[in-house]
Amino acid sequence: MTNPLDLPFDADEMLAGLRPWIETESPTFDPVAVNRMMDLVQHELAALGAITERIPGRMGCGDSVRATMPHPKMGQGGILLLGHMDTVHPVGTLTKLPFKRDGNICYGPGLMDMKGGNYVYLDALRKLMAAGVETPLPVTVLFTPDEEIGTPSTRELIETEAKRHDYILVPEPARPDGGAVIGRYAIARFDLQTRGKPSHAGWQLAEGRSAIARMAKAVGQIEGMTTDDCTFSLGVFHAGQWVNCVSSVCDAEVLSMAKTQELLDEGVSRMMALNDDSGDVIMEVRRGVTRPVWEPDQPGTMAMLSLAQEIAGELGIEITGASAGGGSDGNFTGALGIPTLDSIGVRGKDLHTLNEHIFVDSLVERAKLAAALYCRLGA
Repeated sequence: MTNPLDLPFDADEMLAGLRPWIETESPTFDPVAVNRMMDLVQHELAALGAITERIPGRMGCGDSVRATMPHPKMGQGGILLLGHMDTVHPVGTLTKLPFKRDGNICYGPGLMDMKGGNYVYLDALRKLMAAGVETPLPVTVLFTPDEEIGTPSTRELIETEAKRHDYILVPEPARPDGGAVIGRYAIARFDLQTRGKPSHAGWQLAEGRSAIARMAKAVGQIEGMTTDDCTFSLGVFHAGQWVNCVSSVCDAEVLSMAKTQELLDEGVSRMMALNDDSGDVIMEVRRGVTRPVWEPDQPGTMAMLSLAQEIAGELGIEITGASAGGGSDGNFTGALGIPTLDSIGVRGKDLHTLNEHIFVDSLVERAKLAAALYCRLGA
């Protein structure tokens, strides 16, 4: 059998394949754009001989693509490659952050989070098939459109699919030290609205009750609740249309991260306690989507990490394992107790910014890791 570590991976070839993925911008809130990305990846999967399914989007989100890779046991449970194709970068970001290589660095919106990892793990399947290597377990691929907003429309799809499989691979970007994620903190989202009383800001200012002013006071209060183990961040703020009008409505969104379920429950209680209709301006707090705590050190996941570390040793690199903040769809599969190895994708820096980039040498490194995982899981 061909050693998967000897497969002919080539960084230049991989970057050429990645370029159209990155230049097909796919922000979550633009389902038409996301679906263009799904068109692209569905075509590539079909070209590999996979049986592909297009699962229609809902809740205003784009479609998902599920692909069953060729295998004597295709359709049965085995390994699930789980990734998202949506990004946080709006269409047009390419003008500020074009796909560009500079030595060992390559830039592009969504390249680190997480199109680079998705491509690498798909390329590993491509090379294995070209070499005639049959993996011990069949592989199913599921790419989704809404991870960046908490996976409101595809959580049930992910959990249902994951339950059919023995192992879950989530090629989110590697941790800063290049390590994998073997557990994740809980993430809770909240939708806030203040409602006041409008008035003309110049003629009858005293008659108005500003929803903006009330929400502004809440920002410091909410972010002031942050501790090392439970954080709160108000990241979206929408209000006002006319500067000469006292704003009567203000909307905001808050993200909370907690290291344990107990801390999450406490954080949720503190947020919900901000509901207040006693004054001239009403504060309403509604709970949004939540990612459950994925407890670390589960035996199946630790066995996957041990295998990845064995492979890494053969590659001359080190892969650590740790819990992490920043939710992913691995929260769902890990919380279900299904062996899950997360953040095994490319190495890079500055995801979610206009300096998002990957380290080019991580492409071949991670492709070899992926190929070996496919060949050794279930062997």
